[in-house]
Order: sequence, then structure tokens, then C-alpha cells
Amino acid sequence: MMNGLYKKFLLPMLLAVVFISGCKEDDETPVLSVSGSDITVPTGGSTPQINISELGGTSEITISCNEKWRISNSAEWLGISQSSGEPGTSTVELNAGGNTTGIRRTAMLTVSADNGQSRRLVVSQASELYPSYNLSPKPPDETGMSSTAVELAAKMTMGINFGNTMEAPTEALWVTSKITESYVKFVKQSGFNAVRIPCTWSSNHSIDPEKAKIDPVWLNRVKEVVGWCVDNDMYVMLNIHGDGRWLDDHINKAGQDAVNAKQKALWEQIATTMRDFDEHLMFASANEPPVENAEQMSILNGYHETFIKTVRATGGRNSYRVLVVQGPSTDPTKTYDLMNTLPTDNIPNKLMVEVHDYTPFQFTQLTGGNATWGNMFYYWGKGNHSTIEPERNATHGEEDVIDSEFQKIKQKFVDKGIPVILGEYAAWRRNAINNADYLPKDLDKHNKSVNDWTYYVTKQARVNGIMPFYWEIGFMLDRSNNTVKDQPMLDALIEAYK
Repeated sequence: MMNGLYKKFLLPMLLAVVFISGCKEDDETPVLSVSGSDITVPTGGSTPQINISELGGTSEITISCNEKWRISNSAEWLGISQSSGEPGTSTVELNAGGNTTGIRRTAMLTVSADNGQSRRLVVSQASELYPSYNLSPKPPDETGMSSTAVELAAKMTMGINFGNTMEAPTEALWVTSKITESYVKFVKQSGFNAVRIPCTWSSNHSIDPEKAKIDPVWLNRVKEVVGWCVDNDMYVMLNIHGDGRWLDDHINKAGQDAVNAKQKALWEQIATTMRDFDEHLMFASANEPPVENAEQMSILNGYHETFIKTVRATGGRNSYRVLVVQGPSTDPTKTYDLMNTLPTDNIPNKLMVEVHDYTPFQFTQLTGGNATWGNMFYYWGKGNHSTIEPERNATHGEEDVIDSEFQKIKQKFVDKGIPVILGEYAAWRRNAINNADYLPKDLDKHNKSVNDWTYYVTKQARVNGIMPFYWEIGFMLDRSNNTVKDQPMLDALIEAYK
């Protein structure tokens, strides 16, 4: 039998009722209806279905009919408490054990009435690919978790990423230093009170990949860094970042079972390890999940729902933790166009949406020379175009585009009480310090362009109610010596927050 907490969080809760009617000679209307809180109707109005957890459980359907009825069941693995009934209303319980077959299994139920009416219902169960790591769920605990997502977002002032660090194959491989407690304090003293920690788990830190088991040493290391931040009254957003692209490359129907299983396994371990932190810690489902259409968006929302349900099911403070879900590709325009519903969360007002912005990419990120689709830009923004090197002036993606992107996000989410995080944004300076492959000929104007872009994006995000987290990878702050390397960049950020 499924316990109440499991059923509450791990089964869909959309009520569906199906009526099929006809008429007798005496005009009495015979009606057969099948309903249940776990029944969903797929897009397009195809056969209604119930999804039972891979761990097994129960689900109930209600059959109402003014004729005798019966159920035919095509699968031995699915138990039914009653296969026939008299006129009236009956509750039928569906039972399934854990699915360890390695593949999804389905059962077709056909409910038939003596008057000839019938209704089909598909019962589906994914296979348990990994063991459960939710071994010690706690009762819900709201202590220190009282803020809604809107209230929590309002407590954040300046946001920064510990980028290229804990998502690297080893923590210090891509940067000059591991995260230290002194660096955390330095970041706080520099004006930041919110940190995004991009993090990998299974790709670099698994001790048993076949079971998706994370190395407990790594879990405790991440917990240590989170603890330093929380102890310094900093808000933390912790995610699964890329991680070998097991999610990013499988936002499709064929990959759903495997991705949901891994999403569940990893977040059970992360959420359980970090469960005792108060509302200073937020979890984020993914990084930049690539989505191009409505079908993929629906699948991504399913992955987000697995994340939400898994975290909530570990209990304790996780029952009320603010969680962050990513828009399609974390692209503001795609998010406006495609993210028309949020994933379901049984705890109200605890979700945030995340987008990123590197507009225009040719100015902010493109390296290694020109791309086949366009030139690298070195000069951006009003008054910053170069007459010395006009071929490097931005031809698109300037202030008007930034304005439009953020205004749309504000309209669709912020104005409706859904906080939005700008999880990443930054523009590289093309100079010898940053190992650029080309030095702009109009260097002063280039540096002013970078400063102005940083200020403008930060300012416009805040004007539109969006909380920005600057993508820092050691270009602005020296992690080894806890000093500022790029004061104009830091000044631009601080000024934009005023």
C-alpha cells in the first residue's frame, strides 16, 4: 500500500470524468462514467490514463452506471479489487507492485455496461531504474521556511555565480582556487548576498553510475560550501548543471522514463543531504535545458515536476523550500512564447522561474574568431559604436532588444506574482588578461561597451522585477587572493542596483 505522503506528492492530481450516453425507448438516459483523481487525459483527447509510480502503489477509480458493468484487464501485474458491479456507484482500487522489469509496462482496462457502452483506460508504470534514496523522509517542517517565493526574491540584493567551479570535472580545474570560507566572506563584503552554485553530480562524482549514486564525500563538500554561504546570511541557489547532458539531450518521449528516474535518484540524495538548511537555500531543477517547441516544453515540465515531487517527498524543510524551474533553453523569448504553464507543485507560492541572457551572443560570448553566421562584436550600445573598426559594431541585440525581453518576462511572470531569476549573464572583455584571441583596435570604447552592457542588463532586470546573478569565473574577482581584478565591472554592477 502507498502511504499518504507518497500518494500526495508522487501521483498526478488532475480529475478527469468521462461520460458516454445513449437513449432507451422510454427516454431514460443510461450513463456510464469513469472518474478518478489520478486520471489524466493526454493532449489531443486520446485514451485517458493513470500513471502509477515505478515503486508501486494504489489508485482508485469511481464507476457510475445505471446498468450492470464489468472490467476486462489485459495485464497480470495490475490488480483490481472488483471486476464487476451492480447499477449505482462503485469504487475500484487498482494495485501494482514495484516495476523492476527495466521497461515501462501498460495495462488496458475496458469498462463495459450491459447497455453496450464501454470506456477504455490505460494504466502505465515506468520501471524502477535506480534504487530509492529517500530512505529517511521527515515530517514537514516549516521552521525557518515562512517566506513565499516573492518574499524570498525581495530579500536578495546582488547575485553572483561561483561559475566554472563546482560544475568542473574537479573543483579547481577551470579556476585558480577552490571555494574557501574566506572567499565566501570576501564575496559578501563586496556587496553580494545571493549566490548561484552550478554543480555536477553524476558525471564527475558518482561512485556507482549504474545506481546513480553520488559520492558522499562530494555531497558533504557541496554542503560545506552551502553552509559557509548560509552562515554569512547569503541566499544560495544550487542546481544540477549540465552533468553530462543526461537531461539536456533527452527532452523527448523516448527519454522520459530514464530522465525522470535519474532526476528522482539524484535529487533524493541532494535534497536529503541539504534538507536541514533553512530558506536561505533554494534548489534549481536544471541549467539550460534546450527546448524548441510545445511538445518538448511539456516534457520538460514533466522533468521539473519530478524534481519538485522528489524534493517535497524528502520532507522536513524541503516540504516548503522555494524551488527554481528553468524556462525553455533559459531563453527569455522562448520562455515567453512556450512556458504557458508552470509545473505542478502542491505547496503554493514556492516556485521561481529562471532565464539567462547573453544578448547578443556575438558580443558577450563568441570567441575563436568569426562564426559562419556572423562576426564577433566588440562594440555595443548607444554612443559606443567604433569608427575605427565599424565591422565589429553590434548590428542587433542592443538596448531595445534587452528592453523587450525583460518587459515580456515581467508581463508573463513577475506581474502575476511569479518571481524570475536571471541565473546567468556576462560579457567578456576582449583583452590579454582574459586570453582573448583578438585585441580590439578601439580598446577604450570596447571596455566602455562591456561596462555599459553589464550596467544596462543589470539595471533593466531590476526595473522589471527580475533578480540577476552575474556569471563570475575569475575575471572580476581573484579567488586565490580575495581581491578585485576588474573594479569597473564591479562598479557597474553596484551602480545598477542603486
